[in-house]
Amino acid sequence: MVYEVVLTTDRTMMSNHHGKEFLGFIATGPAIGIPEKLWLWIAAPKIKVDELGRPREAPYGLRKVEAKLIDEGFKAAIIDPDHLDKHLDTMKVLMIGHHDFFAYGPPSSEWWSLTGKEPINRISFKRLMESPVVRKAKERGVKIIVGGPAAWQWLWELDLWRKWGVDTVIEGEVEKVIADIVEKALNDEPLPDYIYIGPRDSPSLEEIPVIKGASVNGLVEIMRGCPRGCKFCSVTLRPLRHIPLDKIREEIRVNIRAGINGIILHSEDVLLYGADGVKPKPEPLLKLHEMVVEEIGERSDLAWAHASLAAIKYVEDEYKLVSKLMDEYVLNDYRRFLGVEVGIETGSPRLAKIIMPAKSAPYPPEKWPDVVEDAFRIMHENKIIPAATIILGLPQETPEDVMKTAELIDRLRPYRSIIVPMFFVPMGALKKNKWFLRDHIKREHIDVMYKCFEHAIYWAEDIMSKFYLKEPYLFPVRMGLRLFIKYARRKVRKITEQLEIPVKT
Repeated sequence: MVYEVVLTTDRTMMSNHHGKEFLGFIATGPAIGIPEKLWLWIAAPKIKVDELGRPREAPYGLRKVEAKLIDEGFKAAIIDPDHLDKHLDTMKVLMIGHHDFFAYGPPSSEWWSLTGKEPINRISFKRLMESPVVRKAKERGVKIIVGGPAAWQWLWELDLWRKWGVDTVIEGEVEKVIADIVEKALNDEPLPDYIYIGPRDSPSLEEIPVIKGASVNGLVEIMRGCPRGCKFCSVTLRPLRHIPLDKIREEIRVNIRAGINGIILHSEDVLLYGADGVKPKPEPLLKLHEMVVEEIGERSDLAWAHASLAAIKYVEDEYKLVSKLMDEYVLNDYRRFLGVEVGIETGSPRLAKIIMPAKSAPYPPEKWPDVVEDAFRIMHENKIIPAATIILGLPQETPEDVMKTAELIDRLRPYRSIIVPMFFVPMGALKKNKWFLRDHIKREHIDVMYKCFEHAIYWAEDIMSKFYLKEPYLFPVRMGLRLFIKYARRKVRKITEQLEIPVKT
């Protein structure tokens, strides 16, 4: 098969992370306490490919672009980075996507700032761009087009942009423009250096294609955009669109046919699927989960990419819907828990009102800490395990705001979860603000980071022993993580002793 348009990314993205999506986040940090190769293997092992180097599963964003190009008649395919040389003679356009090209996003920038070491994802991406095959492709006149959620990071790396010969950077949803850009590249016409696709040019539901090949760990998009309007998030700038059930079903079947044993429902807030505004509706959610479970069967994994804590509290308080979804659709002898990412961001009602006034809706921002704790209790009782984020260094943050966050983390101790502190990165409506870096850290920030670490250590062993990484083939991964936890515990204890931080027993 001859492919003129090749899509790829580096190893940290082109992996299924042992079938455990959360392990992929390990690639956002530097190798600490163990060799880099082992760290990379834990986070991003190589993926199965066919004789042409086409991966069995690939990042969802690349799958969408691939599908759009195929629908428009282009000879395009996603190729694993280790197999690009197989297409060097026919390749005319090389398209590269990424969630964090240069490790400037959260939490990569935090680990980099704290440790002074480049994160694995940055090292891996630079290794791809400086590989012999990419250099040869450029020497032969191949056009290089890059994009994805981290497209903005190229504006901070102009020297590498020029050094690597990147022709075009595209930021935003590309479905409306990508065919025209690729056509120009194939015809050797001049290309714009940078393309920003604003909300008005976002694709309609009809313009969003169905993926042709399996996505990493069966990720399937159910909704685009978010109505909550958090100022630190770029997704809220996009219009809200609910993907029809028939399209969701098609993409689930694409994954099942490829042998993917699980589905991740992707949205910025899964429980707002089919909702009007910020109040979830039971009927669309019940129909969605009924269809999904019918398609995947009883012995396949199911997860939510993201859900808002306010929505979790609301649907349980009003309709007992979290309990109903878990009891009747999700949990069984095979699916013993459901994983989800949630955003706490701050424990301060004052700061929540300024930075994310609708995140607590339909509850007032003044009730945000109570909303968070109620949602965590609901998830704990229903065997939902959240990976939660905290943002340190938000604009207008005061020491009192950080102390409120520390107090909230203490309140969350009884609830099974992982809480990850992240440094503020200027994005969304706050992109003109300053980065929060290591030299901005104050004693109250250290207190929050320690509480998050202590909370994670408290629950990590419980999660691994009862729910996560239970498969026999994942025993080496489990042991590697336990070794890292022991190493991290020693390091943190040493730091806390130096800073005289009281350690809980």
